[in-house]
Amino acid sequence: MSQSSSTHLVTELRRWIDGKAVGTPLPATRALVRDHGVGPGTVQSALRTLVAEGLVETRPGVGTFVAAGPAGRRMHPADYSWQAGALGAPTTSGATAATAAAATAAGSGGDGPLRPTPEDAVSLHNGYPDRRLLPEKLVRQALARAARSDAAVTAAPRAGMPGLRHWFAHELAQDTPAGTTPAAAADVTVLPGTQSGLAAIFRAVAAPGDPVVIESPTYWGAILAAGESGVRLVPTVGGDSGPDPVELDRTLTRTGARAFYAQPRHANPTGITWAPSRRREVTDILTRHGAFLIEDDWARDFGMTDHPEPAPMAAHDDAGRVIYLRSLTKSVSPALRVGAVVARGPVGERIRGNVAASAMYVSPLLQTAALDVVSQPAWRTHRNALRGHLRSRRDLLADAVRTHLPEAVLTGLPGGGLNLWVRLPDDTDLHRLVVECERAGVMIASGDGLFPAEPTGTFIRLNFAGPDPGRFDPAVRTIAGVLSQCR
Repeated sequence: MSQSSSTHLVTELRRWIDGKAVGTPLPATRALVRDHGVGPGTVQSALRTLVAEGLVETRPGVGTFVAAGPAGRRMHPADYSWQAGALGAPTTSGATAATAAAATAAGSGGDGPLRPTPEDAVSLHNGYPDRRLLPEKLVRQALARAARSDAAVTAAPRAGMPGLRHWFAHELAQDTPAGTTPAAAADVTVLPGTQSGLAAIFRAVAAPGDPVVIESPTYWGAILAAGESGVRLVPTVGGDSGPDPVELDRTLTRTGARAFYAQPRHANPTGITWAPSRRREVTDILTRHGAFLIEDDWARDFGMTDHPEPAPMAAHDDAGRVIYLRSLTKSVSPALRVGAVVARGPVGERIRGNVAASAMYVSPLLQTAALDVVSQPAWRTHRNALRGHLRSRRDLLADAVRTHLPEAVLTGLPGGGLNLWVRLPDDTDLHRLVVECERAGVMIASGDGLFPAEPTGTFIRLNFAGPDPGRFDPAVRTIAGVLSQCR
């Protein structure tokens, strides 16, 4: 495939699209190959360019259609000027959230579920695992059973269905050592995904404008939730064993913050798991400052080692110090947005009230299906097999990075999670790299949006749990080729 033939075809298709109504189907690939005398690869490359320009949209299994385009195709442009008076000046939290969401959608940072993947592109940016890594059969069967039950036509208690609350509490209690009071079902609030739980927690532990300490880099959704809640994020640095205890103590002293958001197990994006000694140090520091730990255990189901992993920090806490988040959305199915927060004492009731104010309750249909899946013996079998699948995909992508990106630094090989965290040369034009890689058919996530303040380096995050692992090697070769042009 020559670049000139692809460019020529793009020009011809732009002319064809001009004046066509939104939704007009483009000729099939076979017809374009025949009429323009090019190969299928040239056609796919041209279509990816047009998708990136917003001129066409692909609908998997249906075809490619004329889109609204970057400037729109309305005969009479819509007038939204009235909204200026209705909305008034933007609030700080709203502006922050809008900025984060826009950056994520544009690909300048963030997980990328908000960025659609063009047809035939390699998805290394998405925050979700490939459907082949999900218990799809269990999910379908559970949804069918739930649809035949009373859950299909009833409401749910605001804290969640008793059976599911008991399951979350029991799972955490299994990791609780003797001498520590285990969590109870009454401590659990079921969430419509942990993203909404983060906003509810931030609002419960801090007023708008108050500081909340956060690891840096971190999960983009936590940054977004903080913006929605109006809290002020204060980053703290860390190393291979977890947050620097001296720096954490200094930050809590300087800011007076009363909450610390962190991912002690397989942190997103770095993959770091806190060492046992670091966990004890962090606990002592938070106790001394009278502060909460917001423990996001997002990767509980994504461990890759055969030896036992450290228990959640919440399993060692019976003083209500740790607010624990647990999600089933990524590991069971993105269609089952179900998670939970475990919080003891008054903070638990405050969080529950915040959740109810925004979501009322989680669909009992989804709760019933989720409980059905995780209660099956086949769920444990699936999780055991998942370790090997993730490990082989991780190694495949890591080998490709080492081979084709020798100037990059792979910051450790994670023992769990879904991502590799890769540092690029400091002179890399990161925004251009993301855009040009997408045009070349490879979707990557910029690291800039994963820092709550200024980035400390030039990073990309690559998801090894996405589809088509056989295309990892050529995809990284593509990234390497584009990188040479972006420095």
